[in-house]
Amino acid sequence: MDFRLKVFYTVANRLSFTKAATELFITQPAISKHIQELEEQYKIKLFERNGSKISLTIAGEALLKHTKSIFEIYREIDFEMGALINEQHGMLRLGASTTISQYIIPPILARFHQKALDIKVNLLNGNTEQIENALLKKEIEIGIVEGQSKNTSIKYTPFLKDELVLVCNTKNCLANKNKINAEDLKAMSFVMREQGSGTLEVIEYALKPFNINLSQLNIEMQLGSTESIKSYLMNSNCVAFISVHAIEKELKNNELTILDVENLVIERFFYIITLHGKVNALSELFIKNISGNHNLKL
Repeated sequence: MDFRLKVFYTVANRLSFTKAATELFITQPAISKHIQELEEQYKIKLFERNGSKISLTIAGEALLKHTKSIFEIYREIDFEMGALINEQHGMLRLGASTTISQYIIPPILARFHQKALDIKVNLLNGNTEQIENALLKKEIEIGIVEGQSKNTSIKYTPFLKDELVLVCNTKNCLANKNKINAEDLKAMSFVMREQGSGTLEVIEYALKPFNINLSQLNIEMQLGSTESIKSYLMNSNCVAFISVHAIEKELKNNELTILDVENLVIERFFYIITLHGKVNALSELFIKNISGNHNLKL
């Protein structure tokens, strides 16, 4: 029964019998057989089949919700039973928004792994909106995100202070300009993050005191990651607001430069996010571990 539920859970998340078979290392006919047996047991269809596409029925949605809860309990049992014999093992599902997953989280995960060798971490990467949605759907236990707005169903704990700075390549004529004021921004060409990005949200919030809306800026391109924005800057006369954590190498190599905008300081926190209520033991271990490194008040 447990394996059947695992098969169902994988198919429901992938919405593909083929992808589920590949992930679970079994044949597609075996996948179909397990799903058929579940449908026979509950006497109801779990998936709607439309040619090669499938979708969850109402019954499938209900079973998925319970299956997630069951697997969460199993993960907690495994961790707590191991802790009783001084063995820390289990699977932690972590989500991080793009800037954090690229520049902040890798060394943190490396240090955590050194202390907890038998704990596996599955890292989901996406923008802030996607990570918050994954947490609400219980696809991850912990997220680390950027952003200004707050979802009332989520607990936000400040994790690390960050600053967004205006950047261009060193060959850009703006690089030699001594003073830039907020009004000058309207004459520049920008490359920005996509909608749903926490970075975009923070920029919009910071420009409000100057009565500047994003719609007033000349946004030449919107891209889905900081790396693609940096690469675009190297090959254009655009500017971009980027986290200082993301440009250390480019500043050192004299490829990008920071433009000082008068009276504009864009600071923000990265946040650890969890659902309200008691976190499981494994998540608590991870949070305590990283909060010790960053003096968090949880």
